[in-house]
Amino acid sequence: MKDDLPPGLPTFDDVLAARDRIAPHVHRTPVLTSRMIDALAGAQLFFKCENLQKAGAFKARGASNAVFGLTEDQAARGVATHSSGNHGTCLSYAAGRRGIPCTVVMPRTAPQAKKDAVRGYGGTVVECEPSTSSREAVFAEVVARTGAEFVHPYNDPRVIAGQGTCALELVDQVEGLDAVIAPIGGGGMVSGTCLSLSQVAPQIRIFAAEPEQADDAARSFRAGHIIADDAPETIADGLKVPLKDLTWHFVRNHVTDILTVSEAEIVAAMELIWKRLKIVMEPSSAVPLAAILKNPDLFAGQRVGVIITGGNVDLKKLPWM
Repeated sequence: MKDDLPPGLPTFDDVLAARDRIAPHVHRTPVLTSRMIDALAGAQLFFKCENLQKAGAFKARGASNAVFGLTEDQAARGVATHSSGNHGTCLSYAAGRRGIPCTVVMPRTAPQAKKDAVRGYGGTVVECEPSTSSREAVFAEVVARTGAEFVHPYNDPRVIAGQGTCALELVDQVEGLDAVIAPIGGGGMVSGTCLSLSQVAPQIRIFAAEPEQADDAARSFRAGHIIADDAPETIADGLKVPLKDLTWHFVRNHVTDILTVSEAEIVAAMELIWKRLKIVMEPSSAVPLAAILKNPDLFAGQRVGVIITGGNVDLKKLPWM
């Protein structure tokens, strides 16, 4: 049964508006293929390379839509968020493009490369403990002190609409897709994908992929309600956050299944992509390929879009080193 619509749910018109709004500030990212990886998967895979996006992640789309949609009065107070890395980096990028302040609350355990990236784009980092409860408590203090506009990493209609522009590009670049798969943490990219594909290509099945050690979205999907873990441990640091009401709506109503993979499977898929596609991408981005390789019967003989969500990895701490 469909759930009740949560307030503030973005529409497909919001995605179309976002596409026009962010066009000057983001890349139309390329799609790569590999015959060798196709042979391993038993399917045709089309990798949408958001690791080559501005600021190194798909989240530049949602962040830019939020920042450039602010009124002048809102923008004058700046923006703030909590993030394990990519959303904070991308919000700092977008805020820098508009010339407004940005504060990011980050776990002290977040990769140094991501902290440096936030600061490199002019953002201010405030550290917290590596748990959802600490992150939200410290963030509340920041907003009270600065009065900044909160741009949630994923449970924000402006952000979801911006992320939905990625799937629009993908179906324009690749015809005849049978399925699309993306990593899931809080569900912003998956929600945007659901929002767009349900309108322009409803026949395409949508899968989400998640680490076994941070599988709250998969457990939520099976239970029929949100299950939130406070501080999961996984190499896929971008996928540690729980679903919220807006993203849960899209996941519950449009996702075909959520597949989980082990830490070893994530590392193997990441190394395979580095070797065969010759691109820099982070562990979270390898989770979808790991899920395809683990579940060959689900994708056999199909044309599958695989969203590589980000490339902001600490090159001094690669998991196979």
